[in-house]
Amino acid sequence: MNKYLMICGMMLLPLAYSHSVLATAAVDELLAEYRSAGATEFSVEAGNTLWLQEFQDAQSGKMRQCATCHTDNLRNPGKHARTGKPIEPLATSVNPKSLTDIKKIRKWLKRNCKWTIGRECTPQEKGNVLTFIQTQ
Repeated sequence: MNKYLMICGMMLLPLAYSHSVLATAAVDELLAEYRSAGATEFSVEAGNTLWLQEFQDAQSGKMRQCATCHTDNLRNPGKHARTGKPIEPLATSVNPKSLTDIKKIRKWLKRNCKWTIGRECTPQEKGNVLTFIQTQ
């Protein structure tokens, strides 16, 4: 039985590894893009700070932060604040498909920054947040 589980686990390892490599490649490409747009060294701490920072919505007056929908622990599933729709964990350590599609990363960063902060994030902010997410 233990031998069987070990063999199955070894067979699944390349699948998990391939997703993490894709996530790293996608994020690395975006970070290079952000650097060429003027961003400097990216910071896990600055990404974490932005993640937890509260912003007041101009229309409703309600406070929002990234963790409002995604939680402060990126290994946990989140829930959309308005629709209640479940959100998969962002941490690549538990969701290997996270951060693998550049088009989706761009789309969600744009949409979520506008909803949370009230504007698009700067290249520096995007890089800091992606660097933070990668460490989770």
